[in-house]
Amino acid sequence: MATVDAPGSPTARRILLGTRLRRLREAAEISRGEAGFAIRSSESKISRLELGRVGFKERDVADLLTMYGVTDPGRREAFLGMVARSNEPGWWHRYNDLVDDWFEDYLGLEEAASRIQEWETQFVPGLLQTEDYTRAIASRGWSSMTNENAQRQVAVRTRRQQLITRSKPPKLWVVMDESVLHRPIGGRRVLLEQIEYLLDVTKRSHVSLQILPYRFSGYAAEGSFVTLRFAEPELPDVVYIEHLSGALYLDKRADIELYGRVFDRLTVDAHTPDDTRQLLMKTRAEI
Repeated sequence: MATVDAPGSPTARRILLGTRLRRLREAAEISRGEAGFAIRSSESKISRLELGRVGFKERDVADLLTMYGVTDPGRREAFLGMVARSNEPGWWHRYNDLVDDWFEDYLGLEEAASRIQEWETQFVPGLLQTEDYTRAIASRGWSSMTNENAQRQVAVRTRRQQLITRSKPPKLWVVMDESVLHRPIGGRRVLLEQIEYLLDVTKRSHVSLQILPYRFSGYAAEGSFVTLRFAEPELPDVVYIEHLSGALYLDKRADIELYGRVFDRLTVDAHTPDDTRQLLMKTRAEI
């Protein structure tokens, strides 16, 4: 059994483990209700386990493996090892007073992704923000009025950004509405520094940025979203949509295909990466 090659990604490991347990259950022709009874629980608990929505207990997995006919010591050890790794705290655990439960899952999936496609309408995406830009957002636009929580939110964002500087980074492909370049988050200096950083970071071969012109705004997609794709074939693609009180995680084939078509349309309507760099330089000169 291979494990997910994504350090610090317990969320992805839970999903992978749940998928493999589901396949074992289906191969053994056992219902979720029967499996739930075997671990002194319910059908809904098995469903949540198989979707990776909750943590695993070693005793429960051991009992399920026995029920599913997995008796080989090596295979059992591999599964139980995945239980331990799926329960390891992510780096964001130290910030659990700032990071909402629904966002913890996203951080875990982002860590494991091999390709990240993002459409953003309001802000520069988090993975491409400067510290001052992040601080201005965290402090409601007043970058000089920082407090401890704002500083720690900057630390969370900075830690996330290690994704694009690690030895095997994911491919990051961002399409951003042109209005973002003219929204003075933090004031003129902060916006200028942010544009300079975008010019610098897009020199990296694995980072692509396209700006969608005003004339195409609002046609292909109404709101921001992120699509996460994974090198591990057993992990399904996920579309992440954030809203005021939480987030949606979509992984049904129809949803993935729909948002895939929308992103393709956005990339066609947007300036090319080279033209985007020219637009960034022009905007920098005009600010």
